Amino acid sequence: MATAAAIERKFSTSVGEVTGAIGDSITVLPLVVALGVLTPASLPHLLAGFAVFQAVWGVYYGLPLSVEPMKALAGLAIAGAISYGDLVAAGLLAGLLLLVAGRTGVLTVVATHVGEPVVRGVQFAVACLLVVAAADLVVVSPTVAGVGVAIAAVVALVSRRAVALAVLVTGALWAGTTGGVPAPSVPALAVFPSGSPTLSLGAVEGLAAQLAMTVGNAAVATSLLLSDLYDADVSSDELAESMGAMNLLAVPLGAVPMCHGSGGLAGKHAFGARTATANLVAGGLYVGLALFAGLLVAFPMALLGVLLCVVAASLARVAFEATDRPWLVAGMGGLAVLTNVGWAFLAGAVWWRLNQ
Repeated sequence: MATAAAIERKFSTSVGEVTGAIGDSITVLPLVVALGVLTPASLPHLLAGFAVFQAVWGVYYGLPLSVEPMKALAGLAIAGAISYGDLVAAGLLAGLLLLVAGRTGVLTVVATHVGEPVVRGVQFAVACLLVVAAADLVVVSPTVAGVGVAIAAVVALVSRRAVALAVLVTGALWAGTTGGVPAPSVPALAVFPSGSPTLSLGAVEGLAAQLAMTVGNAAVATSLLLSDLYDADVSSDELAESMGAMNLLAVPLGAVPMCHGSGGLAGKHAFGARTATANLVAGGLYVGLALFAGLLVAFPMALLGVLLCVVAASLARVAFEATDRPWLVAGMGGLAVLTNVGWAFLAGAVWWRLNQ
């Protein structure tokens, strides 16, 4: 039986657990809302997936482990580079590959073949595609977009981390004011509620780019961060195994492909989360949002464009701050806009291997 001290280490009731949960949501909600508005994905099912697995991994690991969208795949779907069916298929394949990699312990070996600058290049490539998609949304109502930009600029003077959340809250309030607050609705339990998996060459290319980000950012980096911030020994292979199982279970039920992001973990810690209580709080938050997801579906398109630009700026900032090959990162972003993220990833990976 667990001792009272052991339980206290896993769960606490401090205010930091609440603020930490909010800090993590900053990395999740903008992409989830964009997916729910711009693709056939069911927003209530997306939010329910995060609610369940925030709680599951918090309890399992006893740590405020982050659960985030797989940003490369989510970004490609939002930008229209892949279909929703491709997103589902890629999520299932990613789950299978990560589960096998975690079980066999090969993840750390794979990580050595994809350099950190290539991972950062994929991040910047996704950021560029999000900006292109945002431009089409902003031109629908430049005045509304201008309001969003002004709010973002003012909030950034106080807290750069809070910008996305401020724009998100503004859009939700705008939707509620113009369309009213919808009655709560429980998402129905169904297999592939928004559409069956399909598979295209673009989805396979996106999957390869996503796996590079997942290995570097969600497995290796998160494992190191757990050790640095929480003195916890969780290997990258363990994280890969849990991500694989999560996607194989959640994606067929309408969730977006998910991972354990290092950015979300850092956000939780920065906002005060120290135990798994933050995950339970976040799970409760997502349950509430899932019940009233109709409000978020009415999110103004122009403000959504501003929100995507904020997300893109965050991705781009991390990409350039964390690399010593900025020209490679920039080149991969430009190539992704001209062709696609798959070709950008391939070109970056080949260059990296030839120059080692």
